[in-house]
Amino acid sequence: MNLERFENNEIDAVITWVDGHDYNHREKMKPFVENLNSMNNINFRSRFDHVNEIEFSVKSIRKFAKFIRNIFIVTDNQIPGFLKDPEKATREFPNVFIVDHKVIFEGYHKYLPTFNSMSIESLLYKIPNLSERFIYLNDDFFLLNDVKISDFFIGNKTVIRGVWTSFYEDIWYKKFQKKIFQLIGKDEKINAFGFKKSQQLIVKKLGFKKYVRLDHSFTAMRKSTFEKYYLKNSKMLEENIKYRFRSHKQFLNQSLAVHLEIKNNTFILNNNYQLVNFQNYKKPFFWIKYKLKNADKNKNRLFLCMQSLDKCPKEKLNFIKKWLSVKYN
Repeated sequence: MNLERFENNEIDAVITWVDGHDYNHREKMKPFVENLNSMNNINFRSRFDHVNEIEFSVKSIRKFAKFIRNIFIVTDNQIPGFLKDPEKATREFPNVFIVDHKVIFEGYHKYLPTFNSMSIESLLYKIPNLSERFIYLNDDFFLLNDVKISDFFIGNKTVIRGVWTSFYEDIWYKKFQKKIFQLIGKDEKINAFGFKKSQQLIVKKLGFKKYVRLDHSFTAMRKSTFEKYYLKNSKMLEENIKYRFRSHKQFLNQSLAVHLEIKNNTFILNNNYQLVNFQNYKKPFFWIKYKLKNADKNKNRLFLCMQSLDKCPKEKLNFIKKWLSVKYN
């Protein structure tokens, strides 16, 4: 196999994004929300609100992954603030393009509007002019250091970052927890959406006895992997995109891609996530500063995830945004 032939192929990056502060977006959502008061709940809002971190996400790719051809931002009739000036956007971000939901949901417009990242992720492979090999990320993911093509693809194989893990029903304390929920009638806990549960759901359908657990990070994927699978499983695709909000019945599209590559033996498994992940901003200020300082120094850490920055207290958020600005400008 000629490695150079693959190394020279085009590779794109795809980011999903939503501006939950947008009045039109909130109005569009109202007809599909049973309890309108829930729209102001902090946990509900966190899936849609932002603090403009996508600007730094894009800048991190342009700085540390110069092999990326195009960056596609998939959204619903919205434009991130840093791209709203057309002249500036063309001058400073010539390879960044907005893709509307209507484009990738062609043939499935009856499921729009959607407020569900799981549904949107299922159709990313339909982005016009998307390269065969592409990297998917959320808007709160960033690159920490220079990355190479071989960090994502080697020859005709996809690099998967994860570890083989047992399904919940094969883990004793998970089985015990489920029984407790059943006894006390907490069906909402059993049927709650879960990032790991959504991974396991599709892997079981593919016939595996365990699954490679993915983390909140960049995922390398191939367009043709989805095209071939969904050509034969169109009903499964439609079932996965019909929910306007997240459902425990949905599977994670990234997990589908990863395990199809495993079935086809077109993968290389890397057990090192090389990830720095922020999830809790209640910890002391010095801990956040220390963790960011270490992230900046450790050249073995390639990826950064800062989940739910909108929940971060103002003083800490200002510090983090200043750090991001210095890091990527």
